Amino acid sequence: MDYFLTEEQKTIRELARRIAEEKVLPVRAELDEKEEFPWEIVKELAAADMFRVFIPEEYDGLGGGCLDLCLVTEELSRVCCGVATTYAVNALGCLTLIEYGTEEQKKKYLPDIASGKRLAAFAITEPTAGSDSSNIKTTADKVDGGYLLNGTKQFITNGGEAEIYTIIALTDKTRGARGASAIIVEKGTEGFTFGKKEKKMGIRASITSELVFHNCLVPEENLIGKPGLGFIQAMRLFDKSRPGIGAEAVGLCQGALEAATDYAAQRIQFDHPIITEPVVQQMLADMSINTEAARALVYAAARYVDSGAKDVTEYSAAAKVFASDAAMKITVDAVQVCGGSGYMRDYPVEKMMRDAKILQIYEGTNQILRNAIAMNLRKRKART
Repeated sequence: MDYFLTEEQKTIRELARRIAEEKVLPVRAELDEKEEFPWEIVKELAAADMFRVFIPEEYDGLGGGCLDLCLVTEELSRVCCGVATTYAVNALGCLTLIEYGTEEQKKKYLPDIASGKRLAAFAITEPTAGSDSSNIKTTADKVDGGYLLNGTKQFITNGGEAEIYTIIALTDKTRGARGASAIIVEKGTEGFTFGKKEKKMGIRASITSELVFHNCLVPEENLIGKPGLGFIQAMRLFDKSRPGIGAEAVGLCQGALEAATDYAAQRIQFDHPIITEPVVQQMLADMSINTEAARALVYAAARYVDSGAKDVTEYSAAAKVFASDAAMKITVDAVQVCGGSGYMRDYPVEKMMRDAKILQIYEGTNQILRNAIAMNLRKRKART
């Protein structure tokens, strides 16, 4: 289908696809097996200016929006969702800075992120704060010279590899979520260390680690925006980033559909390729339908975000939920089409099925996001 992309967007998409096929594809099984951070691929993405896509032009970026980021993420996910997660979370890590940072903060950090010299990460999740993000316990007490951080962040993507972290911590414990603030913490700051590196079911090329803060002193100028606005900033951030998770799902759907179709066309049973069997044809047809439906919704949601609209929560959540549910179903069906071979690590659909599950969980579980969508429906009904 023609989604009326600009020439620049088409170029970005084609370049991302070439990197995925030429650089990621040959090593994706090895990265998954070794649970190894893809530094060589990060360098390739940086050399191709892929990290500039989502950075404003005045800070050495290309000035692209949510849709541009989704195009790159989709193409990387078509080959490896782990690599795509590493890339997309780098954008997540600096979006709060882009939206709410001071001019000095932006000039200090964004050019390095744009060049790929330094990676970024975002940290809100804690042992007691998963779906209930407001239940964070990490504190940032105001002291002479800045803020003193104490606490632990859990399940942080790019943890230990990134250089720049946006941390959501309580600057006023008495106000709960309304006392949370966003603070930049650089790797190497005294009192900031890394804990457990998680061993995951899927997206194993993406590193997930604990962040540990013990009397970590951060300069006052590292506060992003005003004190007490961190939780609101984070929720608005997720509204704008969730189409990116949808794009991961769309890429995964496309990759699984292609792998299953190729296998079905080559696999001979009962003297003919199994793609001629009506039951297999129906499965592939449904996979194709849901892939295109997910892509259309994700692109539409991304464009809505880029329009500057403020009421994006419902549509951003819908794109993430629909696409990630489709990815889970399609990857399971891809394994089924490939049969016993699909269950083996020699075939990519086994990895794709493992990768798909996290898309229904991170940046808001699909159950929580359905609640958010329903809440919007109730609000609209109450106004009529």
